Amino acid sequence: MATPLRPLWWEGARTAADPGSALTADASADVVIVGGGYTGLWTAYYLLREAPALDVLVLEAEHVGFGASGRNGGWVSALYPVGPEALARRHGRDAARAMASALRETVAEVGEVVRAEAIDCGFHHGGALVLARSTAQAQRARAEVERSDPWGLGTAWLDAAAARERVAATDVHGATANPHCARVHPRRLADGLADRVRALGGRIAEGSPVTSIGPGAVEVGGRLRVSARHIIRATEAWTSALPGQRRAIAPVYSLMVATAPLSQQQWDEIGLRDNEVFADHRHVVIYGQRTPDDRIAFGGRGAPYHWGSQIRPGFDQEPTVFEDLRATLRQLLPQLDGVEFTHAWGGPLGIARDWHPSVGLDRGTGLGWAGGYVGDGVAASNLAGRTLADLVRGRHTALTSLPWVGHRSRRWEPEPLRWLGVNGALRLGLSADREEARTGRPSRRARVLEALTGH
Repeated sequence: MATPLRPLWWEGARTAADPGSALTADASADVVIVGGGYTGLWTAYYLLREAPALDVLVLEAEHVGFGASGRNGGWVSALYPVGPEALARRHGRDAARAMASALRETVAEVGEVVRAEAIDCGFHHGGALVLARSTAQAQRARAEVERSDPWGLGTAWLDAAAARERVAATDVHGATANPHCARVHPRRLADGLADRVRALGGRIAEGSPVTSIGPGAVEVGGRLRVSARHIIRATEAWTSALPGQRRAIAPVYSLMVATAPLSQQQWDEIGLRDNEVFADHRHVVIYGQRTPDDRIAFGGRGAPYHWGSQIRPGFDQEPTVFEDLRATLRQLLPQLDGVEFTHAWGGPLGIARDWHPSVGLDRGTGLGWAGGYVGDGVAASNLAGRTLADLVRGRHTALTSLPWVGHRSRRWEPEPLRWLGVNGALRLGLSADREEARTGRPSRRARVLEALTGH
């Protein structure tokens, strides 16, 4: 049987826009949000919860959860792609600590909303386990623990025996464990949020692609105009498709595979008894979770960046990367030998040139934005939504003072430099991982990778 090339998370969910919701005439609202993913939905939810009289309209080109929000690995984490040391150099130590604290609190906030709103999305706060599977990885892991202590990040070192007790993986030298992470079914979270937005009086127009954004109005489908005092761009990787935004965000693909449901005996052999999400300390990111229906959903980078920041459905499918992911997971967990893989899918995430997510609102134009999460957006989008809700309402709060508010990343280089740089960094990461697997020693290529990415 052929493996379905669609997200596991979409099983039982709509895979097309609701034609009855599409915008068919010019319209207006108090707040227009472009993008029906987590950022847009969280923003709408908090606006309507705190100011129910507002007229909020969400415009989505496809269907709710079509982008990364309905395809991701389901890590509700306090991870942030810019380290606290880098934030402190730019904004001061207090600001860096405040950002780390806000992200930690956000994991719990997502859980509280899910429970309060009865959103059935498999939320489970079991923490994250990142294995060190070579001497080089163990060195990086221990250094990460030392760096985390001054910032209260909560990352702890587990020795090899303690790590294997949590998950019976191969070649385990130890692991880092962090309690500030939960597992979730991504699409059910997106659909549940959309239901709550509608229940609170918000409008969601699916199948309504925004073709341009300007002060006071957006254009939909090249022919309709929607006016609003505040317009929020929440388009993540698809930002690059908007006029004038080609170099603002680089859409980089992440791919995933999923197994068939595993038996209780298999789970007894593997571990992950508290539904911890898991990864290891290689350079090219991998990530996995035990799903609510007892599969393993497993993903990673490795797919190429496409010239001109293009996004196409065909780019979701990279058979070589899918096979590498299956092989990596089987090597990590040999208990999966003979287990069927039932799904394979992918999609783009957004990366700013300095790897720095941002959120903001220009009070003069009424234009706001959030995004550039580098794949760590399930929780960060909630923090962005709460922050945007405060900004739109003109409130000065602890959230609106966080260091990512108002941050402006420089633009990506024009082609061919962008294509060469992004794909060169990917090849360097893959090469560094192969070298470390072979020698057990830290790769010098990783230093070049850090210089290229600024990360």
